[in-house]
Formats: sequence, structure tokens, C-alpha cells
Amino acid sequence: MKQTGSAYYLSLPGNAPQYAPENVTPLEDSPLAGKHLIFLGSSVTRGACALRNSFADYIAVRNRCTVTKEAVSGTTLADDGPDSYISRLKRLEDPRADLFICQLSTNDVLQRKPPGAVADGFEEDGFDTKTVAGAIEYIIAYARRTWHCPVVFYTCPRAADGYAAMVALLHRIAEKWDIPVIDMWSDPAFRSLPAEYPNLYMADDVHPTRAGHLRLLTPCAETALYRIFRSE
Repeated sequence: MKQTGSAYYLSLPGNAPQYAPENVTPLEDSPLAGKHLIFLGSSVTRGACALRNSFADYIAVRNRCTVTKEAVSGTTLADDGPDSYISRLKRLEDPRADLFICQLSTNDVLQRKPPGAVADGFEEDGFDTKTVAGAIEYIIAYARRTWHCPVVFYTCPRAADGYAAMVALLHRIAEKWDIPVIDMWSDPAFRSLPAEYPNLYMADDVHPTRAGHLRLLTPCAETALYRIFRSE
């Protein structure tokens, strides 16, 4: 049985010191420079298996922006306890944000949370937050009301069976709310990872290494986020 403790992750080529955020060169010019970004998510956003370095951290360094990374492994969008996305969202005290980015959690599939359905209206009290759909809509509404900034969701590049249905549900909600989705799950570049997988870019079937976050997730996210600010 393969060991997956801290020593194992430290030994992975993709988690080598050369890929640490402090060794990444900032960009000379970026539309995100000086912005404040809030990331809400679970293990991929946290950087689990990547020594707690995720693409959120690389975006902060590369683009000279400030990032709040609210991420707890194993948590769900569906509001089922004190560590759910919604519970942690309500505890955020950031006075301002220029952009809010939320992960479509893989844990809702693993924990068999009810998918729910897209609501008819846009009011926060009309969403069933015990379901995935209701939680997503609540998060969008809450973030917009609180920070008056663009809201973006991103999908994980790899996930358990059943995630595709969640991705489809997210796209229906995104169309309703007119928000962008960074869909790594459906991106062909992530469906057929380079030959170095899993030793360089992926630590396991779900979680990227530092190199995966830096070389794959970061440029994919940056392309989409730059588009938001360049269109203003």
C-alpha cells in the first residue's frame, strides 16, 4: 500500500523546493496587481498534498495581489455543519474584495449530498442550502451582496465518479447568474495530463502537486481572471 503521509508528499518531484511560491518570479504587469481576491474551497484550494501551496498562492505571488484563502479539506458546499462552505463564508471578515473565487467541491459527490435544483428566483432566503444547487446560488448571492464584486467558480481537474453531473449543474446555475466558470474538469488539457503524471503534476487522483498547481492550474485560472478585469 502506498504511503501518503507528509514524508511521502515531501518526496514527490512535483513538491520540490524549486516549485515553492517563494521561488516563483512575479510578473512585470498583471491586471490583478493590487487586487484583493477571496478563495473559498476545500482540499484543492488549500493545497492538500502540495504542502499547503495551491494555485491561489501562486496567483498571489505572480500577480502581486492579496489573497484570502479560506479552505478546509473534506468540506462541502451543502451546508451541513460549522465547516461547510457557507458557514465559513459567513465568518469571513474581509472588508473588501475585488474578486471572489469558489471551488466546486469534490466532497459533495463523495459524501452523497443532494444535488437539488436551480431555483426560480434570486433571493438568498429562497435557496435550499442543504443541497449543492442551493448552496452554490446562496454563495453567489451572498458574495455579490457583501463585496459587490465579480464571482467566479472553478471545477477541479480530477474528481470521483459523479462529479460530471455537478459540473453540468454548475453551468446551468452560472448561466442563470451570468458568472464565469473556470472549467478545468472539462478542459482537454487536464483530461490527458502530461506523461509525468502522477509523479510531477498530481499527488493522487484528485490533488495536484506544487508543480501541478503552478504549471497547470495557475495559468488556466489566470487566463480567465485576466479576462474579467480587461473587459471592465
